[in-house]
Amino acid sequence: QVQLVESGGGLVQPGGSLMLSCVATGDTPSRYNAGWFRQPLGKERELVAAITWDGGATRYADSVKGRHTISRDNAKNTISLQMNKLEPEDSAVYYCATTRAASTPTPNPGMYHVWGQGTQVTVSS
Repeated sequence: QVQLVESGGGLVQPGGSLMLSCVATGDTPSRYNAGWFRQPLGKERELVAAITWDGGATRYADSVKGRHTISRDNAKNTISLQMNKLEPEDSAVYYCATTRAASTPTPNPGMYHVWGQGTQVTVSS
């Protein structure tokens, strides 16, 4: 069984940066696509960024393009999300998730099988 553990959330001022990390443990597949999603209070879960199993392709929500960067270190089973120029609208619970490997990033949260517990990100002055 695969488990995902996120870390790195917190309170940050507008314009600041945060790095979220997600470590996969347990019976981790050798190849898997991954994604970061967020769920603002009272809203549905939405894609932030997704990445293929080899890191060769990424996909971002329009609202974070140019500000956030998803990456992975397969040797460490870690998926990271560097968030820059944070805005109050970025406030949400952030989740990492994994799904079967594919040649293109997987943007649909319904396609993901394993989810972390979430980490809160609050952007406020």
